[in-house]
Amino acid sequence: VHMSSPEPISLGLAIAGAAASALTGIISYPRLYCYFRECCLHRHDRRAAAALQESLDEKLFGQHLVSKVVVKAVRGFLNNTNAKKPLALSLHGWTGTGKNFVSKIVAESIYKRGLQSKYVHQFVATLHFPHAHSINLYKDQLQSWIRGNVSICPRSLFIFDEMDKMHAGLIDSIKPFLDYYELLDGVSYRQAIFIFLSNAGAEKITEVALDFWRNGRTREDIQLTDIQNALSVSVFNNKNSGFWHSTLIDRNLIDYFIPFLPLEYRHVKMCVRVEIESRGYTVDEDIVSRIADEMTYFPREERIYSDKGCKTVDAKLDYYYDF
Repeated sequence: VHMSSPEPISLGLAIAGAAASALTGIISYPRLYCYFRECCLHRHDRRAAAALQESLDEKLFGQHLVSKVVVKAVRGFLNNTNAKKPLALSLHGWTGTGKNFVSKIVAESIYKRGLQSKYVHQFVATLHFPHAHSINLYKDQLQSWIRGNVSICPRSLFIFDEMDKMHAGLIDSIKPFLDYYELLDGVSYRQAIFIFLSNAGAEKITEVALDFWRNGRTREDIQLTDIQNALSVSVFNNKNSGFWHSTLIDRNLIDYFIPFLPLEYRHVKMCVRVEIESRGYTVDEDIVSRIADEMTYFPREERIYSDKGCKTVDAKLDYYYDF
């Protein structure tokens, strides 16, 4: 029997049709589609909360309040199908205590690509809003950026770094998005997450930590209630803070003020060990101690807290290991 070969055009159409139906099949199953392409709220809410807890337990040191509050706040928010407002967290403490690190972990727990996700947006005050005379322009740009991105993905994550260097009044432009509105011009912001990072209030946090230490109590005895109110008042009244007299604080739109305690010698050693392991090397306790000893500590008399937290651990390791 003579079989005629298919015409090139009909063969091409058949292949295109098969490809189209395969694509339709992928799109019909969101999970499958999201395996190949990043989707808004990529991970299931429960998985996101579990990933967050696991990462904080493994990689964050000396911050019992942070671990407890961040996990509770994020888990509760992600599982709430009827949130009345976006989640707003304000992270405070000295450099190197883990603020950027925690915002990175939150991003990674919700989106596989973390800070590289197209649904995660970072603003750095000195980079994105450098000029005081352009504040009105920045306000318009900020509102447009948030409105546009939440329209595309309701579960957008916005991270504002260096709030202590932001021009006062600028952050108030996002107040409508953080408030209890169901819709603003047809857009709901209730699933979005806002994280603010600041050094403002660090003195107040250290003051509380030192009081506990001087009274013979451990840092783990410190409760959020021992710091939170004093911290929010301190930040609100700090003229060098982007939150100075901010309506976000005045109207109670920040859900949690989260204190990052200054890190002690033992915490610095923990950071060094984890960094060595992450580079695939065997931990040498002699090098761990030498790096921790090189850090400078305060107050001058007691020398309890590292003045840079764990920030320079990375660079110091490069010196000791010929990576």
